[in-house]
Amino acid sequence: MRKAPGTWGTLAGLLFVPLLQLLPHWGYGLVLLLGSLFGFWLCGKVARELGVHDHEGIVWDEFVGIWITLWLAPDGWAWLLLGFLLFRLFDILKPWPISWVDRQMHGGFGIMLDDILAGLAAWLALQAIAGYWGLGLMAAWFV
Repeated sequence: MRKAPGTWGTLAGLLFVPLLQLLPHWGYGLVLLLGSLFGFWLCGKVARELGVHDHEGIVWDEFVGIWITLWLAPDGWAWLLLGFLLFRLFDILKPWPISWVDRQMHGGFGIMLDDILAGLAAWLALQAIAGYWGLGLMAAWFV
């Protein structure tokens, strides 16, 4: 995974989203919580063993980030694509406070938190776009 490991990791995580969307909303949310907690431990352990903070081979954070982005998203491949693009945009550009977390937080917590925040920013953007079309968060809760 030499070129664009974050993009490839996000694409790999995206493959699981259709399965996650089969869960009830609370179940998907529970996966996000448990996936984040597992990621704090896993990413920290791998970073310590490799001796490199946020090694390019660590992509669990991208998995959780894209899963956050697409929680309660409308159905359809166009929404998956838009969520993917929004997550990558926020993960690459790292607007504040994502950039601050990326520079200041270390270990598994730091590796995960910048992608969690990028996922939340992308989630908000996706929900705003979906809301404009009448397909946002409130619509998802009633499906």
